[in-house]
Amino acid sequence: MSTATPVSHPNENGDESAITPGDSPLRIGKHTLNSRLIVGTGRYDTMDQMRDSLEASGSDCVTVAVRRERLYDKTGQNILDFLDPKRYTLLPNTAGCYTAADAIRAARLGREILRTLDNPGADWVKLEVLGDSKTLLPDPAETVHACEKLAEDGFSVLCYTSDCPVTAVRLKKAGAASVMPAGSPIGSGQGILNPNSLRIILEYLKEDDPDYPVIIDAGVGTASDVAVAMELGADGVLLNTAIAHAKDPVRMAVAMKYGVMAGRHAALAGRIPRRLYGTASSPAEGVISTRPYGSQQDGTASK
Repeated sequence: MSTATPVSHPNENGDESAITPGDSPLRIGKHTLNSRLIVGTGRYDTMDQMRDSLEASGSDCVTVAVRRERLYDKTGQNILDFLDPKRYTLLPNTAGCYTAADAIRAARLGREILRTLDNPGADWVKLEVLGDSKTLLPDPAETVHACEKLAEDGFSVLCYTSDCPVTAVRLKKAGAASVMPAGSPIGSGQGILNPNSLRIILEYLKEDDPDYPVIIDAGVGTASDVAVAMELGADGVLLNTAIAHAKDPVRMAVAMKYGVMAGRHAALAGRIPRRLYGTASSPAEGVISTRPYGSQQDGTASK
């Protein structure tokens, strides 16, 4: 079991700078989030470790699997007893579903659970419809079908998908409130494997709708992966295993918080272009010689 790292926060909200200066909150459907990091609740050693890690992450939205058996751990503790519904917007997810029918059933179950808690997350769902139990890649056809049905049923649907631009566009047309392409397979920790595909997805989905939220979901392993995802132009990152299975989950949660913030700052700031040759950072004017070895053109070549 990992040793929790004490984490202090400068203000009562638990995050000294949840919204990047000059930025705006993340808006998904009817929901507004101050933090662009969404974290999961599974795979922790203990519920206490989960609670402390979520707090350290600075996130104000956490996702919870809503199949009945997943609400309790092996000791019989209910995960909802460790999540403050007044602090977090809960995002029900359909993890472990392999058909559209099962995913729709799980989504509706999650809505009823959160309605009893009077949590604002009752009207949205993170949709996962898996096609393969080994790679945990999504089933495109079943995902699109489930998205259409849940959108018709009044859900704000956040769709987990692969990094296929064509599928991403279809999901948006099917009514997804947010498309969530994977950086790499769930829990793999491989980071962003195909940044070019993610760039294309961002271009296609935001071309006529620049505020449409695209969230990188799955596969990140450490804070630098999160920063890269945000630098690509993603609006947020959702992760779980990278924190829960770190040697020190609480410390990793802090790292992820700052990784999102750093990547968002960098994306808004705009990076310099890549060049083949070096460019002097100090001004060339007013120095004794701007060409230390002289110039053949001006006849001052060193002898």
